[in-house]
Amino acid sequence: MFIQTESTPNPATLKFLPGQTVLETGTADFPSADNAAASPLAERIFAVSGVAGVFFGNDFVTVTKADSVEWDHIKPAILGAVMEHYQSGAPVMAGEGGQNASGHAEHTGEDSEIVDQIKDLLDSRVRPAVAQDGGDITFHGFDRGVVYLHMQGACAGCPSSTLTLKMGIENLLRHYIPEVTEVRPVAV
Repeated sequence: MFIQTESTPNPATLKFLPGQTVLETGTADFPSADNAAASPLAERIFAVSGVAGVFFGNDFVTVTKADSVEWDHIKPAILGAVMEHYQSGAPVMAGEGGQNASGHAEHTGEDSEIVDQIKDLLDSRVRPAVAQDGGDITFHGFDRGVVYLHMQGACAGCPSSTLTLKMGIENLLRHYIPEVTEVRPVAV
């Protein structure tokens, strides 16, 4: 098994490509080891000292390191953990995980048509681009013209995330959906 790695715009995050499907649908975010019980793979990666976060996409694993460690010191151990997991035959997620496949928060009410347009634009234009950088951005809410988005994986804590939100996503949504006035990040 050969696992490729790619840098991301976030210097604290690396993207690992195992060459096979990680998640069939959706994404899974483990911002700390406390959240990793739902995934044998995430638990194995968090066992490496210095790992601060793990994120799964369709064909990649994004790992965020603690500020106090260098990639040269933990990258070999993470590669080993991913390789051991896939060789063990264990599932990536224990059980069904129960996560919404789209990753977006549910929204009902008077703005449902606008929210559907927002989600469609995120899915077709934004999320494929952010996945290339090892992250994901999901819809969290819409209130009085403000779109709230949750940034995951390499996007969470990335130095360029504010620029991505304001100059990229906000401009895109405002162009196609006049009701959108602003985009803000939200921590979940």
